[in-house]
Amino acid sequence: MRKLLFQSLFRRPFTEPTPAPDDAAVSELAIAVGHAARRRLGRSLSIREVDAGSCNGCELEIHALNNAYYDVERFGLRFVASPRHADVLMVTGPVTKNMRDALERTYHATPNPKWVVAIGDCARDGGCFAGSYAVVGGVSEVVPVDLHIPGCPPTPTAMLKGLLALLERADTAAVTP
Repeated sequence: MRKLLFQSLFRRPFTEPTPAPDDAAVSELAIAVGHAARRRLGRSLSIREVDAGSCNGCELEIHALNNAYYDVERFGLRFVASPRHADVLMVTGPVTKNMRDALERTYHATPNPKWVVAIGDCARDGGCFAGSYAVVGGVSEVVPVDLHIPGCPPTPTAMLKGLLALLERADTAAVTP
């Protein structure tokens, strides 16, 4: 035990390097999402995150959107506690049998216009949990999905790009007769 203690005092910690300084690109992307939301909705974009049975890898990346590095709330993206105040449902993980009803109720409680975004590979088809006795399948097995953002887990930048693509697609669909 003593040997381990001394080793830990003199070794550097095993951590990942900090992200490359790409603040300008992230800021530009978040500003574009904020402008698209205001153009489409006339206000900020409200997001409700729903964990349908994931391993929490995707949740960590979603929560990173609110940390000091990304801080998307300054651009008009905000996470809300109630689905009644949400525009977007971000659903992570495969849908478990125990979460099926909760996801359906959350979907029906969200006012129109609403979009469902499946975050991660597990939300698409169940991922590594597919075929389990406790898993229904991907999110599209339970509610209609408007956008899937792939990755295990997807990066916060990929999520911002996905939200921008969703808003731009919705904006052009609203204009086109």
